[in-house]
Amino acid sequence: MTCRVEHNDQTSLQWANPAQQTLFFGDKKALRDHRIELVRASWTELTISINEVTLSDEGMYTCSLFTMPVKTAKAYLTVLGVPEKPEIDGLTKPALEGDEVTLTCMTHGSKPAADLRWFRNEKEIKGAKEVNASGRTFTVTSSLQLLVDRNDDGVAYTCKVDHVALTQTPQQATEVLEVHYAPLVVITQPLTFPQEGQYLKLECVSKGNPSPDPVMWTKDGGDLPDLERMIVEGRELTFTALNKTDNGTYRCEASNHLGTSSAEYVLYVYAVLTTPPPSTTPPPRPTPPVGLHHASLDPTNTSHSDPNALGQHGTDHALIGGVVAVVVFVSLCLIIVLGRYLARHKGTYLTNEAKGADDAPDADTAIINAEGNTHAEEKKEYFI
Repeated sequence: MTCRVEHNDQTSLQWANPAQQTLFFGDKKALRDHRIELVRASWTELTISINEVTLSDEGMYTCSLFTMPVKTAKAYLTVLGVPEKPEIDGLTKPALEGDEVTLTCMTHGSKPAADLRWFRNEKEIKGAKEVNASGRTFTVTSSLQLLVDRNDDGVAYTCKVDHVALTQTPQQATEVLEVHYAPLVVITQPLTFPQEGQYLKLECVSKGNPSPDPVMWTKDGGDLPDLERMIVEGRELTFTALNKTDNGTYRCEASNHLGTSSAEYVLYVYAVLTTPPPSTTPPPRPTPPVGLHHASLDPTNTSHSDPNALGQHGTDHALIGGVVAVVVFVSLCLIIVLGRYLARHKGTYLTNEAKGADDAPDADTAIINAEGNTHAEEKKEYFI
């Protein structure tokens, strides 16, 4: 800390601490504190230094020039509390899928209060922050609640401290989450149209923690029938040369202490053709974990019928349906037109004989009366 004066009549300068204790009077040290040293002393300048600064050094420092009257200048020293390295608590190893885990990150000794930030791998996530005063410094805590699943296995959770005193190396702590979960199984194969005589390899891809080794292969609910051509090596089932007897439902099953999972593949071996027919074989179908029980086979997948027989009459059925729809539509139109025609012409019609029938003794007289009586009132009937 430096105190300067432009005009001085050979009067000494003095530095005093916040407790108004004299540190230096000119070049004379007044307070026995090995941390406080004289840097430069003259009639126009008094500079001192304080080593190993502590929070108790914070406060108002006064430089005085003892003239008449005394002249003073003040400077406030702010001491930052450097936060300690954070610690993460609450992590159980291993965690089980579906568990609720609360991670707590804590740092002590910051002034002002530090800020804690959470990261899931490299992506920042939000935690719940709490600040508590501890004397001149602060203790900051941040909590993170997780519902863990298999996607959290191997994920690194990092707690970083942000503070104005940390200008170079940030303070942080990292924990890697280990999650145990039941296996999930799928079957992969490279051939779209397996044909007789071809080489085929089915792979049972199982993912679980702990690793579900080994896997078990079955055909149609029983053991593999021909172990000379059907070779099991680890997770792979290899057919050296396919034939029609290989048609069926193949199942791969994997398990660990948390559960069992299986997947099925329906194999249909085609005859050797120049142009293979379209494939209707369903893709590998994974079965979700089912605790420690074995998943039952789907009886609908055990059919060995030729998939090409499905849907052969779809076009004929569509054509017949279209013709029937047209006939029904035309019939409805004819019925509507005929009904309107009959409705318009409904009513009572009178012959000439009926018009002149009043006071006529016979039919001939009635006709003559009808033709001659042009002013007679005519009988009419209207249909509403």
